[in-house]
Amino acid sequence: MAVHEDEYIQRRHVYEEYAYVLDYLPYGRGGEKSRHLAVPTAQIMGEQHFTLLEAELKLGATVSVHERIYIGRDRREKVDRIIGRIGYEQLTANAKSEVVPVIDELVKAQDRRFVDFFNNSQPVTPRMHSLELLPGIGKKSMWTIINAREKKPFTSYKDIEERTGLKDIPRIVSKRILEELSTESKYRLFTRTV
Repeated sequence: MAVHEDEYIQRRHVYEEYAYVLDYLPYGRGGEKSRHLAVPTAQIMGEQHFTLLEAELKLGATVSVHERIYIGRDRREKVDRIIGRIGYEQLTANAKSEVVPVIDELVKAQDRRFVDFFNNSQPVTPRMHSLELLPGIGKKSMWTIINAREKKPFTSYKDIEERTGLKDIPRIVSKRILEELSTESKYRLFTRTV
């Protein structure tokens, strides 16, 4: 029974290993009462689950926007501690402007993961398929994708586009990720809640 509990705990507590910097706040958030208490902070997005986080940086450490930093449990070079998860509305204006380019970059870099989603996605309810949660994909497009993947699994974004007639698959996935981050989405395909 303990083995099952350990598996449950491991699945439930998924931590990001790497993140991309959305904004660097050298004096922390604006709400600090005295400037000497303020510590350098970064608003970051997790690489795997697109988790929005705020991190306290080590003294003397600086980061730049779009920089990939290690945030795992050990050997952190620049991050002192993770302050916690934040919602999209808590991002600074600069961080919000960097969200879309970072998502686009990650979706292109992790193409295998998202192609696998198109190959293996399942219904979320008896009346709705997870493919229908993607922007611009309705019943007709969903059936086109399902029929094409039954003949032969997709191998790339280009393969999906050629065999289904859909355009700019990475952009469709990016829009869904942004929607999950910025709204209270009932179904989450790619992100984690706050």
